[in-house]
Amino acid sequence: MDLGLRGRKALVTGGTKGIGRAIAEHLAAEGAAVALCARNAAEVAETVAHLRGMGAPAAGSAVDVTDAAALKAWVAAAAAELGGLDIVIPNVSALAISSDEAGWRAGFETDLMHTVRTVDAAMPFLEKSDAGSIVIVSSVSGREIDFAAGPYGAFKAALIHYAQGLAFNLAGKGIRANSLSPGNVYFAGGVWEKIEQGMPDLFARALALNPTGRMGRPEEMARAAVFLASPAASFITGANLVVDGALTRGVQF
Repeated sequence: MDLGLRGRKALVTGGTKGIGRAIAEHLAAEGAAVALCARNAAEVAETVAHLRGMGAPAAGSAVDVTDAAALKAWVAAAAAELGGLDIVIPNVSALAISSDEAGWRAGFETDLMHTVRTVDAAMPFLEKSDAGSIVIVSSVSGREIDFAAGPYGAFKAALIHYAQGLAFNLAGKGIRANSLSPGNVYFAGGVWEKIEQGMPDLFARALALNPTGRMGRPEEMARAAVFLASPAASFITGANLVVDGALTRGVQF
């Protein structure tokens, strides 16, 4: 299937590791130009070089997405460098599990407000696109109570609601908005590898919950995100796509 992404211009936050990097790579493989950010400048430079090595136009900057002014400036600079924006994928999460006030503040600023600010900053450019698309990365923890109940789950649930509100309010402008809810995703250096090494009992319990017998891979989440972002999904908006290998038990109607 031709996703219609060749020549499109995409922005991804948290694009150097895990799901974010896989999304950037899959966009590049489909012929899109990609701008990405992350906190580590060396990792940004390596990822940009990798994408360019794939033959894709790519740009990146080290950005703290909780710095509202810096984030807004980066979105504008990325749009200028790419020559516009068609796709925006806010992906960064604080992974705030602790339910103390610091955890709530981290989840609010990183998961929720970074997403809102990214979308707001990108909106003038998306309005000029003939295929504007927003894909917000949420989590299955936003739809059921699990070990991440608290700030992580609450803000991931808020992101699903936010995406559906965007879909309704932006439909008249031809801009689509969807959310992606990954299940547990394992990759080198990721949170589940750290849990496997530091809390093996928790890892074993989490793994046992999934009837597939494994956790997801970043590329499996990326394929779903890139499809939702693409013109091939032109009539899909307001959806929350769960990619979890049947981990969750809730039924979506």
